[in-house]
Amino acid sequence: MYKLIRRALFRFGGGDAEVAHHRTTAILARTAPVLGPVRRVMNVAAPVTVFGVRFPNPVGLAAGMDKDGTALHAWPALGFGFVEVGTVTAIAQPGNPQPRLYRLVNSEAIINRMGFNNAGADALANRLLTGRKPAVPLGISIGKSKVVPVEEAVEDYRKSLRALYPHGDYFAVNVSSPNTPGLRGLQDRTALSELLAELTLECRALAERDRSAPRPLLVKIAPDLTDGAIAEVLEVCDEHGVSGVIATNTTLSRAGLAHADLHLADQVGGLSGRPLTERARDVVAFVHKQTGGKLPIIGVGGILDTDDATRMFDAGASLVQLYTGFIYRGPGLVRRISKSRR
Repeated sequence: MYKLIRRALFRFGGGDAEVAHHRTTAILARTAPVLGPVRRVMNVAAPVTVFGVRFPNPVGLAAGMDKDGTALHAWPALGFGFVEVGTVTAIAQPGNPQPRLYRLVNSEAIINRMGFNNAGADALANRLLTGRKPAVPLGISIGKSKVVPVEEAVEDYRKSLRALYPHGDYFAVNVSSPNTPGLRGLQDRTALSELLAELTLECRALAERDRSAPRPLLVKIAPDLTDGAIAEVLEVCDEHGVSGVIATNTTLSRAGLAHADLHLADQVGGLSGRPLTERARDVVAFVHKQTGGKLPIIGVGGILDTDDATRMFDAGASLVQLYTGFIYRGPGLVRRISKSRR
């Protein structure tokens, strides 16, 4: 059935992937109140507690699908055990010029150069304040505003964290998107250490204000880093008591594309989906080994079937997230993976 639905969705906007994306999330936002019966079918209980947060199942929606949290109550009805919104920035921004989202159907992949298009941290905070959080844990991915110089990135991230802190169950520090100039440089030891030191202090101060435990802070890393560079990132995470790692973001590599999709290989942006499966799993395995299994990992990248998810868990992931796999395989994939973890 989903193949038929997908065929219709892929035709939205004359085949424009971004039009289909926005229309789909808009439909989900409108229909969320009546999706109760769907949730009873799709929901699978496979609870797990990671970095102090209890998840009803270990399959989450990755950042990028619902940047501004407009369809928050639909995702649990489709079986997701947690939702990550964003990436959100302190300053609202339109993102990069369109077109900026491409489906590579034969490769079951996507190339995007969205550029953190979002309404801003304050707008998301207001939406979460006036609405309701989803019935599952909510992660919030924060990134650097494009107009803010890299030298001022720390304060920019801190503004987003302050605005959204009351609403998130965990926060993901996105320093690995390839679509914001200079952002990936924040993965370098000195820059990352400065950023995490300040955000960790901010979390503690906000927790003291609220008389609660500090919210977990996670770092999202790129799959294009060398093992040595990843090891340095992990050392910095350990120094600052980071709660976990999200591995991985999209890749600049174009290896593994089907021949029929090579005409899109020159499109600028990050690649996700099937070509990323093995590399994302390798990064998760490296992080798990390097940290002795002590640092929780959210595995994301190229998960398109239950076997992919199982291998990701076996590599050391405590949780997994879907984006491209959800687009190509539908909500049934969420249910199948959750069932496999019971």
